[in-house]
Amino acid sequence: MSQLVTIFGGNGFLGRYIARRMAKQGWRVRVACRRPNEAMHVKPYGVVGQVEPVFCNIRDDASVRAVTHGADAVVNCVGTFDARGANNFDAVQAEGAARIARIAAAEGVARLVHVSAIGADAESDSAYARSKAAGEAGVREAMPDAMILRPSVIFGQEDQFFNRFAAMTKFGPVLPLIGADTMFQPVYVDDVAKAAVKGILDGISGTYELGGPDVDSFRDLMQRMLGVIQRRRMIVNTPFFAARIMAGAFSFGNAVSGGLAPMPVTPDQVASLQYDNVVSDGAKGFADLGIEPTDLDAVLPEYLWRFRPSGQYAAIKDSAKNLRA
Repeated sequence: MSQLVTIFGGNGFLGRYIARRMAKQGWRVRVACRRPNEAMHVKPYGVVGQVEPVFCNIRDDASVRAVTHGADAVVNCVGTFDARGANNFDAVQAEGAARIARIAAAEGVARLVHVSAIGADAESDSAYARSKAAGEAGVREAMPDAMILRPSVIFGQEDQFFNRFAAMTKFGPVLPLIGADTMFQPVYVDDVAKAAVKGILDGISGTYELGGPDVDSFRDLMQRMLGVIQRRRMIVNTPFFAARIMAGAFSFGNAVSGGLAPMPVTPDQVASLQYDNVVSDGAKGFADLGIEPTDLDAVLPEYLWRFRPSGQYAAIKDSAKNLRA
């Protein structure tokens, strides 16, 4: 019988790429998620019955144990940007990560890959970063031989980074940013999936920080995005003191409305944006895994074309300009 991998969050942005690659390797893939009925898109990654979505609540020991039992490897891709509610930073990224590792160890799982984030730091001003660090500590305590991946901001067709800001350009001539000078090292989602799969297949342990070949400021990344979608917008940087006031107001409005009022930015996101999101000097990364990271320019046009003024017809219109009457 083929080997089995349980991927927590295997229906999400990164998890689906890992699931697809593991299925191609001939493994059975158990996709553990909160809403299996919304994860049917993963089933065609393999032959009939090879990839199966199953219910799991990572806040419950019995639920985690049920989907971990019999697995040869486990990957944890679950993360959240929700500082409140039952599935908050600590519940998901600290306690949940530790629970998965503890139960995986008890179930005799041979290999564990845990996806954290660059900037994970127990002393950080950001609760998100502190919860990521706590999760890493819990994983190491239960499974010292685990592989921990710390990616920078991840981009790809389903991302919530470039897609989000490209969509914002439709609503006015100004593109507001917080932390425009903060440095990022965007990493392609399938490259992170390659690293996770390599960790499983080769039994690699240790912590790896994953960043792409491009290191740019937030402002420069948005300029590159604007070039791809063929739009001209004025990029305006919001000072951190003003951003903190705005985020506080959004947070208050959301709280008094019972969660109905939107929060375009949270106080914790403002805290995170004050720090560069790049691979640390001396950290192990893609080179140590034998993976060549993908350039931004090779991928962005593949999925941002829909934000161009002419959409899918932009290339045709550009070509038509060269025709002579």
